[in-house]
Amino acid sequence: MTSAVEPFPDDRSAETGVGAADARLRAAGVEPSAWSNGPGVRYAVHEHATTKLLICAEGSITFLVGPDSTPVELTAGHGLVLPARTPHAAIVGAAGCTCLEGHRPG
Repeated sequence: MTSAVEPFPDDRSAETGVGAADARLRAAGVEPSAWSNGPGVRYAVHEHATTKLLICAEGSITFLVGPDSTPVELTAGHGLVLPARTPHAAIVGAAGCTCLEGHRPG
């Protein structure tokens, strides 16, 4: 992963699905919220004032991170920690995605 992004801080990537992602985020100390998108949905470059902890529960999504738009692909069970104020965009994979995320102060 790019230096601006860290892998999710546990070794439970084999655990997929919304319930597993919810439990992992709660164990990391954040309140999860879920969102889903259909295939090919794109998010324009943006950033957050908080640190985002995100897990792809189902499907896949590719984040384009930092000034070089470094691709970081997440498939079901994989997650990342995106530091506050890190520019990123995203493209949802061919099967769509369901992700859960929580935030920590920046």
